[in-house]
Amino acid sequence: MNVSFLPRTALITGLVIGALNIVFGGIEYGFDRLPIWFYLVQLLLIPAMVVPMFYFPQASVHPDFLHRAAYFAMGWAVPFAIYKFSLDVLNPAFSPAASLISYLLVIAVFSVVMAAIRKPNK
Repeated sequence: MNVSFLPRTALITGLVIGALNIVFGGIEYGFDRLPIWFYLVQLLLIPAMVVPMFYFPQASVHPDFLHRAAYFAMGWAVPFAIYKFSLDVLNPAFSPAASLISYLLVIAVFSVVMAAIRKPNK
């Protein structure tokens, strides 16, 4: 794998996911009502997207299902936390416990689905 490809991929992916989060937040709460910290937090997605670049290749070749699911979960944990919690906290009825439970459930479902779909070839 080309090593210079990883930072470029993380940069592009982080920018796209951050832009989508801004669009979704703007549609839901109004662009004029989004605080400046919300825009700045989206910049954290750029370095956070480096994490999946290390875990996903390991996950895609690991033969054990649970280990594969754990690698996918670890890969999505940081970027999805930034994405989800930055948008959740804008809600006036924000509940930290409900947001955390929802986050954990989504990560668990995504990791299990990805581990099932991305089985390594024998």
